[in-house]
Order: sequence, then C-alpha cells, then structure tokens
Amino acid sequence: MEVTIEMIKQLKGRTGLGIMDCKKALVENGGDTEKAIEYLRKQGVLKAAKKSSRIANEGVIHSYIHTNNRMGVLVEVNCETDFVAKTSDFLKMAHQIAVHIAATETEPQYVNIEDIPAEVIEKEKEIYIEQMVLTKKPQAVIDKIVENKIKKYCENICLMNQEFFGSDNNMTVLDYIKENIAKFGENIIVSRFTIYKIGE
Repeated sequence: MEVTIEMIKQLKGRTGLGIMDCKKALVENGGDTEKAIEYLRKQGVLKAAKKSSRIANEGVIHSYIHTNNRMGVLVEVNCETDFVAKTSDFLKMAHQIAVHIAATETEPQYVNIEDIPAEVIEKEKEIYIEQMVLTKKPQAVIDKIVENKIKKYCENICLMNQEFFGSDNNMTVLDYIKENIAKFGENIIVSRFTIYKIGE
C-alpha cells in the first residue's frame, strides 16, 4: 500500500512523533496505522530504556484542582532540560498525570513499587495469610495466592503501575511516560506527588 502524506499526518496527530518516524513506521507496516502505532510504541520503549539512566533535574511542579473543588494534586515531573520543561507538550503531559492522580479509581500512594516501605508490605501480607488460613488450603497454594495478592496490591497503589486514566488499551502510567521519553528525547521522571482533600 502506498503511504500518503495524509496517512503520515494522521499518524503524527495520534502519536505526536516526527514525520520521518511516522513515515518509516507506516512503510515498515504496509500502511497499517494500528500496526504502525504498535511499532512506534515498541521503538519508543527501546529508546526510553536507553535514556532512563540519564539525570533529570529540570521540570515542573504542576497543580490540578479536581472538578468538585474539594480535591487538589501537586505533582513534580522532571526532565533533562529547561527547554523541554517549558514546552506546551511537556506541560500537557504533566497535567494529564495530575488528572490521573485525582481521577483514577484507586488513589495512588507511592510513585514506584520500590518506594513502598517493607513494613507496609509485611503488614498486608499478614492480613492475607490470616484470611487464607481459614480456607485450609495446602501451604504451597496459600503462599502462591498471597504472593499474587501482594503483587496486585503493590501495583494498585503505585502510580507507575496503574492503568493510565482514560486509556482504552491497558496502557500504564509508566507506558505513557515512556512514550513521552521517546517523543521528547529526554529522560522523564515523576519524582513525587501530594493529594489534598477538604477536611483531611
């Protein structure tokens, strides 16, 4: 299938990536837009992995007040240069992350799983073990169930592991950030966030 300029523009509009990247993705995937998006996503993840070790000490602190004016979010999003931090696309990304924190069904408590204190995980583990003892299942089965429950619990309360708010393709917040790392060509990190609620 011939790759037209309209096809390239459409893909650019959906991904925010450069014209040459979009053209190459369409050519590599026979003009199939969905396959091209998946191709770009995989390429972006590879590029992002190479950039993830680079220092990110610029960025913004973005504020978002939820629609009922009873909840607010402050989130610090870092990048490598002041130039990128000032772009409208970077500010839009920071805003989308703040909206996710405010609007997602399970309120995030930590940025990454590594941030969860060991005592928090241990306490949760004790609760699950007590629940499972009553089932009288074999210990090996109990251990596996508890392990899976702990994994799910950690993923639910950590921002990076949550399904990105409004995503229709199971994209996590980390996936969203990786796409933007590929887009901006810089490492991007969510350093911290704070949630404010009326009366709390």
